[in-house]
Amino acid sequence: MLGVPWIILPTYDEAENLEAIVAAILPVMRQASGRDGFRVLVVDDDSPDGTGRIADRLAEAEAELEVLHRPLREGLGPAYLAGFARALAGGASHVIEMDADFSHEPHDLPRLLAAAGGADLVLGSRYVEGGVVADWGLVRRFVSRGGSGYARRVLGLEIRDLTGGFKCFRREVLEAIDLPTVRSHGYAFQVELTYRAVRADFRVAEIPIVFRDRRLGRSKMSWRIAAEAMLLVPRLRRSGSSS
Repeated sequence: MLGVPWIILPTYDEAENLEAIVAAILPVMRQASGRDGFRVLVVDDDSPDGTGRIADRLAEAEAELEVLHRPLREGLGPAYLAGFARALAGGASHVIEMDADFSHEPHDLPRLLAAAGGADLVLGSRYVEGGVVADWGLVRRFVSRGGSGYARRVLGLEIRDLTGGFKCFRREVLEAIDLPTVRSHGYAFQVELTYRAVRADFRVAEIPIVFRDRRLGRSKMSWRIAAEAMLLVPRLRRSGSSS
């Protein structure tokens, strides 16, 4: 594996999950990266449940782990942007987005990195052949798949899973898509970054994953976040058409 991949874990009230997800990621990545190394960056938005303190304790014990503390809860997008900036400054060759609640399986990390050998942006996809969504009810499945379908049609893309959050970027993608101007805060962030990558003519690939509902803790999804995504997608299309 060439270069050093960074895995970004944004957290807010993930005290029940953080230690377990870090313990699952580290051996997988140590085997996959060998001597090349890797980094795991926890980006904590001042979690009141003590997630940041747990992260600091883990970082003291694990050389590959570091913590970025943010003073305010601003949403998923700003947390990831802060993590991207730190990873790029630290020399990352690839930057991976990953949830901290076991929705994304740590054993899929080497598959994302392997696929990045032939693509600039790799999406862990729930909606390509072989992809699975486990543990969700019919309503949540409908909303998720419908949201991806809506964004795909409005933006004129062939990508099946535009709203997923398990991604691997080559650093060149993040350097090229003008991150300081990214506007979205919630899950619309995922749509916006993928759309920008496509508009910049980067190669995007999807690989199937099994997506599971969180085992512990509370989902951060809300109607406000969903509404942001619905409103942002047409604006992205207009701005892309005028560029």
